[in-house]
Amino acid sequence: MAKGKLLIGLDIGTSGIKFCQLKEGKRNFQLVNFGLALLPPETIVDGALIASNTIVDTLRELFDAHRVRGREVGISVSGHSVIIRKIVLPPMTQEELQESIQWEAEQYIPFDMNDVYLDVEILNTQSVEHNQMDVLLVAAKKDMVSDYVDVVREAGLIPRVVDVDCFSVQNQFEVNYELPLTETVVLINIGASVTNINIVSRGITTFTRDISPLGGNLYTEEIQKQLDVSYEEAEILKAGGELGADADAVVPQEVERVIHAVSEGVASEIQRSLDFYTATSADSHISRIYLSGGTAKIPSLYRIIEQKLGVPVEIINPFKNIEVDGSRFDLEYLRDVAPMAAVATGLALRRVGERR
Repeated sequence: MAKGKLLIGLDIGTSGIKFCQLKEGKRNFQLVNFGLALLPPETIVDGALIASNTIVDTLRELFDAHRVRGREVGISVSGHSVIIRKIVLPPMTQEELQESIQWEAEQYIPFDMNDVYLDVEILNTQSVEHNQMDVLLVAAKKDMVSDYVDVVREAGLIPRVVDVDCFSVQNQFEVNYELPLTETVVLINIGASVTNINIVSRGITTFTRDISPLGGNLYTEEIQKQLDVSYEEAEILKAGGELGADADAVVPQEVERVIHAVSEGVASEIQRSLDFYTATSADSHISRIYLSGGTAKIPSLYRIIEQKLGVPVEIINPFKNIEVDGSRFDLEYLRDVAPMAAVATGLALRRVGERR
């Protein structure tokens, strides 16, 4: 990892904002600060910032409440406005690739090239006799990126890096887990409205997909509709809470039935993506699936994914190899919110001036 000042990782998600701040210790990274603030419904819809002022106010309040030192942040994006493609090109240098990528990208990106930011990374150079190399191409729509950058700046912060959610999850995974160099693992980040899938084979990203709308909001909407409760009540029920004695009786078994049905649908969507990968890849055996995101905390979901795909599933802990001072942080709280902190922690490992 490149040397330089670590950024504050800032994850602006559909349901809430998370930030993480780390520093380098002698052996491991150390947690300096972490915070989370929920956003009102429909503040962000399909990646679009509907209520920018609310996001700005929430950012300011969150950083003030946690007395955050530092203003340089890394942010990330995902969804329909982000396109990631693995392409095969003749061998060339990074400089030659940068010069030719505009033309190459036009074949793979369904947007006007003037409307997107492009980035490219050489994944690996194949053997000489194959005369080709694998390249990762990333395009993000300029207007969407600008919207996120603008709210961050308006909140008094300085955006130094714009990453992609699925790669941010991979960044923290490589620090907290042993990235298998002979196996294929799947990193699935399930947020409120978008699910990011990143298949890493032999240490290299080989397939990514964002599925939207697919996430925790589906559970809330179905609980609202089928049990005739408010959004706030549905959120409580989704998290396993109770509505209280003065509310209309909601049978726990009915809540579980709705949650189970939605989990089946989410798992099926994930299965379709993985089936596509295995049908088109020579190395199709998946050894393990790792889940992150707030929706990963729903117990029935990881069990159903495990059953459907026949692959062991584990919930990611982005603080697994991060040193945490128990006298400064509520360890039980961090364990509870850990799945939601994967993107922010991955961004907190990025550095000023670093090129991924």
